[in-house]
Amino acid sequence: MLQGELLALLEGTADAAFTVDEQGVICSWNRAAEKLFGYSASSALNKCCADIFQGRGTLGNAVCKDDCNVLQCAAAQRDIDNYDLEVKGRNGQRLWVNVSIIVYQEPRQRRRLHIHLARDITARKKREELTQKVLEATQELVTLPKTPSAPGEISSLSAQETRVLRLLSEGKTPEEVARVLKISARTLRNHLHHANQKLGTGSRLEAVIHAVRRGLI
Repeated sequence: MLQGELLALLEGTADAAFTVDEQGVICSWNRAAEKLFGYSASSALNKCCADIFQGRGTLGNAVCKDDCNVLQCAAAQRDIDNYDLEVKGRNGQRLWVNVSIIVYQEPRQRRRLHIHLARDITARKKREELTQKVLEATQELVTLPKTPSAPGEISSLSAQETRVLRLLSEGKTPEEVARVLKISARTLRNHLHHANQKLGTGSRLEAVIHAVRRGLI
C-alpha cells in the first residue's frame, strides 16, 4: 500500500488516527483526531507528538517524551500492546485515550511510520476512579471493629435491597446493578430509597458503608 492510499484509509476511520515518523514527528492527522484532541491538522502536522500530548501513564508518570518507549519498541521490532494514556487536549483539559499502534514500512521512501489509533475512554476512567474510591472507603470500614446494632435500631433490609447494596459495594454502577437484577431504574431508586430510610442514611454510598459496618452485606 502506498502512503497516499494509507492516509486516505485512515481519514475514513471512526477512531482518531495519526502517524508519526521515527523521530516522533506527526506526519498525518485525520478528522477524528481533530475532533477528539481539538487540534486542527495544520496545527498538529510537523510537530512532535510528545510536545502536543504531554502524555501520562496510569501511574501519573510521563510517557510522551523524547526517548519514546513506543518508538524504541518499534525500532527493535518488538510487539506493542495497546495502552491507556492521559493526554492534553487543545483546551488544556486532560482526557484519557486507549491507543493501538500499527507499524507501517513506507516502500518508496524506506521510512517507518507509526500509526496511532486512539479512542476516548475518559468516561470509563472516571467510573473506574469512582469505583476505586468506593472500594477503598468500604475496605477501610470493613477492617474496623463492627458496632453491633441495638435491637430495633434499624428495620431489616429486604432480600432485594441487600442484593442492591452488595452489588454497589462491589463497585458496580446503578445501571449495572439494574441490569444484573433485571429491574428498571425506577425500581432500583425505590429500593435505594427504602434502604436509606431503614439505615438512616442519605445516599447510596452512605447506605453501602453503613450496611458493611453493620454486617448486613
